[in-house]
Amino acid sequence: MSPTLLALLGFLSWTLCLLVLMEAMRAKLVLTRQVPANGFAPDNAGLSPFMQRLARAHANCLEGLVLFGGFMVLAVIAGKAQVTDSLAMVLLGARFVQSLIHLASTSPMAVSARFTAFAVQMGIAIHWTIGLHGA
Repeated sequence: MSPTLLALLGFLSWTLCLLVLMEAMRAKLVLTRQVPANGFAPDNAGLSPFMQRLARAHANCLEGLVLFGGFMVLAVIAGKAQVTDSLAMVLLGARFVQSLIHLASTSPMAVSARFTAFAVQMGIAIHWTIGLHGA
């Protein structure tokens, strides 16, 4: 499997992992009758700060998957994976870091670090855009 497809698999798997964690925690809240089954807001409002950060981290992955995953799929389909292969795993690592920081804290330092991880992903996407146009 090419680095691009491996990174895409990792991105999808990470997004799924966050979703499974969130739904397992929600299921526990329902089973322990702390929250009714229909009592969840999409952003986990009214729940713990961690649950709210988890919902946002998952949403960030979904939002990013369309853009970053789209470039990876496009590169592979177009036979231009050489454009994305070299930085695909860096992008995935930056996504992991962004999500983990999001789950850990919302302090000003954490938010700045999280933005830095996102900026790395944006820079890679810009690089890929230029590379795919020129390849």
